[in-house]
Amino acid sequence: MRLIPQRKNRLYLIASFIFLFFCMALNARAAEEGGGSATESMNELFKWINVAIIAAALVWLFAKKLPPWFRGNAESISSAISKATAAKEEAERQVREAETRLAHLQEEIAVLQAHAQSEAAAEVARIRAITQSEARKVGIAAQAEIEAAERAARLELKALAASFAVDGAETLLAKQLTPAAQEKLLDTFVKSLEGRPN
Repeated sequence: MRLIPQRKNRLYLIASFIFLFFCMALNARAAEEGGGSATESMNELFKWINVAIIAAALVWLFAKKLPPWFRGNAESISSAISKATAAKEEAERQVREAETRLAHLQEEIAVLQAHAQSEAAAEVARIRAITQSEARKVGIAAQAEIEAAERAARLELKALAASFAVDGAETLLAKQLTPAAQEKLLDTFVKSLEGRPN
C-alpha cells in the first residue's frame, strides 16, 4: 500500500511530535527525581533514543524492502500455482480424452471390423462377378471356336467327299466310257446341236 507524499509527511510529523513529547516527559521526570538521578535518567533517555532509532531504522528498512520482496515472492508463488493449475487441468483433460478414447476403443474396433468385413464381402462379390463374366466370355469364345472348327471340318469333309466323289466318278466313268460309248455320246451331242436354232 503506497502512501501519498502529503500523508507520509503528516505521519512523520506526528511521529516526531510523539517522540518529542516522550523526550520532554522523560526530561520532566528526571528533573523531579533530582540532580543525581538526572544523569541516570539522561543515560536511560539516550538508551531509549538509541532503541527508538534502531527500531525506526528497522521499521523503515522492513517497510521499504520487505513488501516488494513479499510481493515478488507472492507473485512468483501465484504464478507457479496458476501454471501448476493449468498443467493439472491440461493433464486431467488429456486423461479424460484418453479414457473416452479407451472407452470407445471397443466400439471403434467393432466398427472397423464390420467395415473390413463389408469391404471384404464386396470385394468377394466383385471378384465373383468378374470371374463369372470372364467364364462366360471364355465359354462364348470356346463355343465360337468350336463352331468355327465344326464349320471348317464340315467344309473340309464336303471337299473331301467331293474329291472322293469326283475320283469315284472319274474311275467309274473311265471304266464305263469305252471308245464306242464315247462315239455314241459325241453323236448325241452333235445331233442336239443340229436341232437348235442359231
